[in-house]
Amino acid sequence: MEKITFTDKDFDVFKIDGLDQRMNAIKETIRPKLEQLGNQLSPFLSVLVGEEIYSHVAKHARRTVNPPNDTWVAWSTSKRGYKALPHFQVGLWSTHLFIWFAMIYEAPNKSMYGKQLLEQADQILHQIPKDFVWSVDHTKPEGINHQFVKKEELERMSEELIRIKKSELLCGLHIDRNDPILKDTDQLLEKIEDTFRHLLPLYKLAKPLQD
Repeated sequence: MEKITFTDKDFDVFKIDGLDQRMNAIKETIRPKLEQLGNQLSPFLSVLVGEEIYSHVAKHARRTVNPPNDTWVAWSTSKRGYKALPHFQVGLWSTHLFIWFAMIYEAPNKSMYGKQLLEQADQILHQIPKDFVWSVDHTKPEGINHQFVKKEELERMSEELIRIKKSELLCGLHIDRNDPILKDTDQLLEKIEDTFRHLLPLYKLAKPLQD
């Protein structure tokens, strides 16, 4: 297995000015690593969720002016795409690597998922590790640390999924760009896999909606 590590060079790509210049750097520097991660982890995720999982590396094809501030690989049960489905992601901002379960605004069953989450709020709160983070917007790097998320906050996020068309929900782990684990392939893959295991209850809430 070829080593997969992330260094300052990868994170500093997002400091490059200009759409073409930054996209070229993403393609040359980060995308090959994300493609490797996609291939490496697809079999693991297929076993974890109990059905075939396919990887999709972000292409940022719609961008015509503003360069992307993050990039990622996503996994879903569809060969064609991932945005309309509950999915997993690993990617980079300039400050950190993220590992997500994601239900973003393109998902047609988002409101139904919000109802499921609302019903299981107590259980989910106890299942998610304290160092995980939540987000309601995949276009922003910030997250809310799980240890500060009370039941009322999770219920509010669930209700937004039900009521608001553009609402989103993501949960997972942020790893600071200077964390030594990013330079150790085995430890990094183990951490990603462990994170996905902890996120499985969130994914399973969506499973009945896909059947």
